[in-house]
Amino acid sequence: MPTSPRKILVTSALPYANGSIHLGHLLEYIQTDIWVRFQKSRGQHCTYVCADDAHGTAIMLKAEQQGVTPEQLIAQVSAEHQADFSDFLIGFDNYHSTHSEENREFSSLIYNRCKDAGHISSRTITQAFDPEKNIFLADRFIKGTCPKCKTDDQYGDNCEACGATYSPSELINPRSAISGATPVDKDSVHFFFKLPDFTEMLQQWTRSGTLQEEITNKLAEWLDSGLQEWDISRDAPYFGFEIPGETGKYFYVWLDAPIGYMASFKNLCDKTPGLEFDDYWRSDSSAELYHFIGKDIINFHALFWPAMLSCSGFRTPSAVHAHGFLTVNGKKMSKSRGTFIKARTYLDHLDPEYLRYYFAAKLNNRVEDLDLNLDDFILRVNSDLIGKVVNIASRSAGFITKKYDGYLSTTCSEPELVASFITAGDDIAILYENREFSKAIKTIMHLADQANEYIHQQAPWALAKQEGQEQRVQDVCSVGINLFRILMIYLKPVLPQMCAKAEHFLDNELNWIALEQILLNHQINRFKPLMTRVEQDKIDAMSAASKEAISSEPQSAEQQPIDSPLNNEPIAAQIEFSDFAKLDLRIVRIAKAEPVEGAKKLLRLTLDLGGESRNVFAGIKSAYTPEQLEGKLTVMVANLAPRQMKFGLSEGMVLAAGPGGKELWILEPQDGAKPGMRVG
Repeated sequence: MPTSPRKILVTSALPYANGSIHLGHLLEYIQTDIWVRFQKSRGQHCTYVCADDAHGTAIMLKAEQQGVTPEQLIAQVSAEHQADFSDFLIGFDNYHSTHSEENREFSSLIYNRCKDAGHISSRTITQAFDPEKNIFLADRFIKGTCPKCKTDDQYGDNCEACGATYSPSELINPRSAISGATPVDKDSVHFFFKLPDFTEMLQQWTRSGTLQEEITNKLAEWLDSGLQEWDISRDAPYFGFEIPGETGKYFYVWLDAPIGYMASFKNLCDKTPGLEFDDYWRSDSSAELYHFIGKDIINFHALFWPAMLSCSGFRTPSAVHAHGFLTVNGKKMSKSRGTFIKARTYLDHLDPEYLRYYFAAKLNNRVEDLDLNLDDFILRVNSDLIGKVVNIASRSAGFITKKYDGYLSTTCSEPELVASFITAGDDIAILYENREFSKAIKTIMHLADQANEYIHQQAPWALAKQEGQEQRVQDVCSVGINLFRILMIYLKPVLPQMCAKAEHFLDNELNWIALEQILLNHQINRFKPLMTRVEQDKIDAMSAASKEAISSEPQSAEQQPIDSPLNNEPIAAQIEFSDFAKLDLRIVRIAKAEPVEGAKKLLRLTLDLGGESRNVFAGIKSAYTPEQLEGKLTVMVANLAPRQMKFGLSEGMVLAAGPGGKELWILEPQDGAKPGMRVG
């Protein structure tokens, strides 16, 4: 008996309603969309929801700068986001906003349940406060003169000029980056989710197969070193939801952001007969729930989120699938190089399915960065899609249309060949299911090579010139058309628009469920080009437009030249900003620190970059013991070439500042810093 369709709910991370979608974002949405389309093509009940992440101080301040209300700003950004997603063929079943009544209700419900269960605490903390704007200031909203090198216009936690780290209170002439006023210290009561209460639950959940192995291993280090309570409140003024029963206290944006998944699905359920919220979210639900996210937000999705869900009586995710970052031409996306490409800029010049295919051809199920090499992009799309797949149809269709009135043969002359293509679908389906898209594409292209080789060997163009070979020509071309149909079924999750054109050409719906159907005595329509080649001038124009889009923007503080002396020492030879930009500075967690036998100054550090570990030797033994370092966050130069030292291979450099000896300081960011996060 046939099995019942699976009930699957899928989400992507919510884009922040404070800026445009770019290609780095699209890596995730394209990955998710391909997986969802595959499930639907196989007959599963798969639902894909998303929403704009619409709360927080940054949105409030940007709206004020633009002279609009936060509600007006998020409405404008949502319209832009949805247009970009639609044009990239991202097939959401529902797109909502975290600034919604559904989200307010679920946020309050989850908070109250956690509070009633004794898992919410409160205590007084001291923060910098802007007396003019009447707003508490995160470190990034405070600027002043560095207390070490005396460079002005530096942020409240570290100096961009000399690399020193400090507290905002140490800045010389500190000022609010919002109003320019001098900050004052002010006490405030904050509310905390008691995450340590869920250590045992999280140890079991994170090891239950819900996460990729490298993520599980990283979280094990955090869990073993001890979890901290999570600050879930912010003070007014703040754009968000007020905490129930409190005045002037709001939910921190990261509390209600993942709850937006529930809110968007509830919004869909309310307008879709037969779709029941509880079937997917109750604690004993047999439905499947999958989150696709970037590796930089794994702590929110694999620690805070499942703990809150468990605490409040809802089900936890079936799996959280994390992916790496996008680089372009082997480097971090850059505005100056024209490789920081917005979705709309891409769409102004190129077919969205080029990018969908290229990402699919390189994506796997591991937490690895993916590189968009623009030269390889041109070659791969043109070679695979135009030179292989489309070529099968174009070489076969002309004969069928001209000589046989569009009708295919009444019998299949190559049943074993066609059957081998159909049988390959089992392996391809497993690869899609496991998110091994690159392997699926490789298998599909191998089949395309076989189809082209068959047509080349049979040479219908030569047979057509021979007397009495009319039936053979029709048979060969009919086999070619059927092989093309099978390939397009396999590619439909990746190339839905191209498949829609193929469906019109074939006069047949391309569906995995009907994979074994062979088109016999079937009339096809006249072939029209399904896709055009990628042209170099389009790539060049896109890159130029990306540069032009930022040419008129004012320089940020980190882009402006710095000419202040560093600790009264002679300034080294000047470098260009492009030289500085080559440094890949990352927040890292010191997972392990240990002395180096025979070394007076060195400690061996094992650094967690957020899914990747590095071994680094650091000369800071005079200032820190290993026990003082473990668990702390700092900054490292992540793209420094490995150096073979006397004591082993050092794979980077930890940044510290100070005159030396016991006075060396590492960065200890506390407000939202995560291992793997880029600095600058």
